[in-house]
Amino acid sequence: MVLVTGSFVAKQGMLQEALAASLEHVRRSRLEPGCISHAVHQDAENPQRLVFVEEWADMAALSAHFVVPTSRGFGKAVAGFAEGAPTMAVFDASRVKI
Repeated sequence: MVLVTGSFVAKQGMLQEALAASLEHVRRSRLEPGCISHAVHQDAENPQRLVFVEEWADMAALSAHFVVPTSRGFGKAVAGFAEGAPTMAVFDASRVKI
């Protein structure tokens, strides 16, 4: 499985617009083949910071997600919402039984 984490800090006055666009992106992404989970969270210490946590079946599913026109559009929109550069990390992971 592939895990993705990412975040950005919304510019002052843009949080509600950024959150609405983020929720739309998350809900749409959940319908894509290979998406196991996709969520956005608001940072408890910095409410202007939105944090994304995603789980994909494999790298092919994530790669397909990145080329969906609405996903690319969301990435461009984040540039307008974000104060500074957004972050993103992709991890190849496997479940560990506890």
